[in-house]
Amino acid sequence: MSYMVGYGPRYPQRIHHRGSSLPSMAVHPGKIQCSAGFSVMSSQSPNPNILVGAVVGGPDQHDRFPDKRSDYEQSEPATYVNAPLVGTLAYLAHSFGQL
Repeated sequence: MSYMVGYGPRYPQRIHHRGSSLPSMAVHPGKIQCSAGFSVMSSQSPNPNILVGAVVGGPDQHDRFPDKRSDYEQSEPATYVNAPLVGTLAYLAHSFGQL
């Protein structure tokens, strides 16, 4: 399983990210209040908006990944998870003349 959203045939479908888990404005043009978003949090449906390229926390100490929005430690794409990867890729791209 890939822990980068949108990469490969199997990747996280229910990440802990408000913009990814709420319906788009094209589908739901009305305002969604903060408290209304909690109903989406417990939904088992995949996120309607795919946050391509986001890296989530990954598996637990027993190599399990439940793919649940409520499990933010494993399913949240945080900057401390994504920054080292982006930094490393930027360095490699620069080193090989791609930037």
